[in-house]
Amino acid sequence: MLDVFFREIRPRGSHKIPKEGPLIFVAAPHANQSMRQKAIRFFANMVHAIPVERPQDLAEAGKGRIQLLNSKTDPLRITGIDTKFTQQLRPTDSIVLPRSSGKLQVAKVISDTELLISEQIKDRRALEFLVKEGGTAYKCLPHIDQETVYERVYSELNNGRCITIFPEGGSHDRVEMLPLKAGVTIMALGAMAKYPGLDVKIVPCGLNYFHAHKFRSRAVIEFGKPITISPDLVEQFKKGGQAKREACSSLLDTIFYALKSVTVNTPNEQTLMVIQAARRLYKPAHRRLHIAQVVDLNRRFVIGYNLYKDDPRVIDLQQKVLAYNQLLKYNGLKDHQVPEIIIRRWRTFFLLCYRIMILTVWGLLSFPGSILNLPIVTTAKLISMKKAKEALASSSVKVRARDVLATWKLLVGLVMIPSFYGLYTLIIFWLCLKADYISWPQKILFPAITWTLLPFVSYASMRFAENGIEVFK
Repeated sequence: MLDVFFREIRPRGSHKIPKEGPLIFVAAPHANQSMRQKAIRFFANMVHAIPVERPQDLAEAGKGRIQLLNSKTDPLRITGIDTKFTQQLRPTDSIVLPRSSGKLQVAKVISDTELLISEQIKDRRALEFLVKEGGTAYKCLPHIDQETVYERVYSELNNGRCITIFPEGGSHDRVEMLPLKAGVTIMALGAMAKYPGLDVKIVPCGLNYFHAHKFRSRAVIEFGKPITISPDLVEQFKKGGQAKREACSSLLDTIFYALKSVTVNTPNEQTLMVIQAARRLYKPAHRRLHIAQVVDLNRRFVIGYNLYKDDPRVIDLQQKVLAYNQLLKYNGLKDHQVPEIIIRRWRTFFLLCYRIMILTVWGLLSFPGSILNLPIVTTAKLISMKKAKEALASSSVKVRARDVLATWKLLVGLVMIPSFYGLYTLIIFWLCLKADYISWPQKILFPAITWTLLPFVSYASMRFAENGIEVFK
């Protein structure tokens, strides 16, 4: 399914991965799924996934509304209107406000309508919601003790196995990484503290997608240099308290910069467009770069852009590139088509005729598989769009929820493709049973051939369609 959904998956730097010993792969960006969904739980169990219950998975809507009456004189006291704090919240639980990524940790529950939070609110958006007249709606997030998860991870690492974790802690479709969660550092340092002599290596793994939400997109998986954990950090971790937090923070910073070195991070989508345009301009004419080179150049240009983004020449270039991209969009063109536009009239005519002929041939070859898979493609698109809309409504970090589209297209395909191929085979079997002129061996043989050939017909049609789309463009 992965080879079908992605046109190309290219690994880069895989020679850096240690051949033995306990490893933690830290990967970004994050594509998260809940183990509560039956289909995902089934496949996750097959690859020995360790379920991690997140507070947001158990979040429930808070009763009534909450407000902050005195933000200056009493900034830690939250007052409720028709609330049930004693039933819904306990100390160390958290409160989440609408369209706010920050959490308010509960320090003490005084009554059903009054509680204290552990620290002053710094998020301006959260303050605006709390001080407005009538208060605001909220969600209650329970505190979850992850000790069982950590113990299982320690055991796996002690047995020389590998753990993969997405330390951002939430899926998104942004062009920059989210702040990392400290769980990965507790896993690494905790395992080394519990089992003296254990040498856990952390391997940064960057997932670089090209239109990940689209069928037949491409991906580069880049592995960075393994991170060796200092014994001093482990000793600091063992002390607990503030020393433990500082050890985790130090290791987390190292992991963050290691991940940035294997991913392309820009502050916004416009900057990424400028970077991509600069890379295309830099590339020698008539030379094709493979996908790993494209990722590497993008990352190098991001580094250069961050160093010189305030230079007037860079600002001028950025404005010109954005204007150029807008002009391309207005004319319905791609950047690579621009050099081919100015050609002779008769040559253009014959080229058009030739390409129409080629397009017709590819179209006819792709037609059988296209018809067979049309219900699957349509259903996958509709379901994935619905799920993306739901995910966008419930998330504060997603931009368009494109991270959800690809996941659901893949999941729907996993279920519907064999189901529909089985249905087509049953139809052929039924027709063979109805046909009196076909012998019994043939009545069994023809459905068997149908079931066997359907994947090959679909795959061939898909490849023909790809060529046809390129010619059409």
